[in-house]
Amino acid sequence: MLKIAFFDTKPYDKESFDAAVAGKEIEIKYFETKLCEDTVSLAQGADAVCAFVNDTVTAAVIDRLCEANVRVLLLRCAGFNQVDMAHAFGRIHVLRVPAYSPYAVAEHAMALLLTSIRRIHKAYIRTKDFNFSLAGLTGFDLHGKTVGVIGTGKIGRVFIDICRGFGMHVLAFDKFPAADLSRDGSVRYVPLDTLFAESDVISLHCPLTEETYHLIDKAALDKCKKGVVLINTSRGALVDAEDLLDAIRARQVGAACLDVYEEESELFFEDFSGHIPKDEILSRLISMPNVIVTSHQAFLTREALKNIADTTVENLLSFYQTGECPNELCYRGGCAEDCKSGKCF
Repeated sequence: MLKIAFFDTKPYDKESFDAAVAGKEIEIKYFETKLCEDTVSLAQGADAVCAFVNDTVTAAVIDRLCEANVRVLLLRCAGFNQVDMAHAFGRIHVLRVPAYSPYAVAEHAMALLLTSIRRIHKAYIRTKDFNFSLAGLTGFDLHGKTVGVIGTGKIGRVFIDICRGFGMHVLAFDKFPAADLSRDGSVRYVPLDTLFAESDVISLHCPLTEETYHLIDKAALDKCKKGVVLINTSRGALVDAEDLLDAIRARQVGAACLDVYEEESELFFEDFSGHIPKDEILSRLISMPNVIVTSHQAFLTREALKNIADTTVENLLSFYQTGECPNELCYRGGCAEDCKSGKCF
């Protein structure tokens, strides 16, 4: 019987994972607390630990897990910036879910965009009070506009397909461009500066790394069209939140659609409606009429939750049955460009 210590549990996690392990020799112990140095002792006796985006897997946490003979860290997400991967290498196996539902995230990005530019959130509030005035609700067509997509992996490609369906012109940037994506001419790979300068809408679909940290900062925003709409459904720290706030105040950014925030770890997924907010930048962003913030919910569909649970369980079984897993991550000091294993970064 394989035992999993499951951290940062929400009701929807328990429902999907209970279904995924039904009939299998796997036992899950659920903890509502996040994984960190103060809570890692809860993993004692487990074969594997399951963590999410806002858990903190530092070198100290990894060492404690190894001392407890935990061999596997299961990430029920695609991103791994919460893990000290350099320290994990050679100590613990890190298995992730690289693609749970690109449609879920891409569709949420478009939902945020449409809600923002057509003022749907404002109209909804008005009509609840039987206010049917159209004053201040003027939006703009997406057809014919240029969207810049940063990151053309699975999610970015689905978002591009959606944008093409609206008749938008697509510019793209990726460290590793996909030749097939630009073959028919409907997607044009360009340098970042060109994408900033020519895009009416910019959507982020790339991982958080040292290279992409604060990819969108004052320097980048100053290069953008005045009134650009920014969408971030990837990782919060891709955007310098303070610089974004300044750009919104200066009218350089026309609207921001954020499903993630760089200081979200102590806020998102929890109910703070009865508390006085401590995060001044987030409070100011939320107060802006042209900013929409959702609480890292782009992944939250029935299909995605099922895929996350099924893949996480399959990862664990694959590792223990064969000693290998196709979704294992490793860190080998910069071999990303020439390693052919598909596991390295």
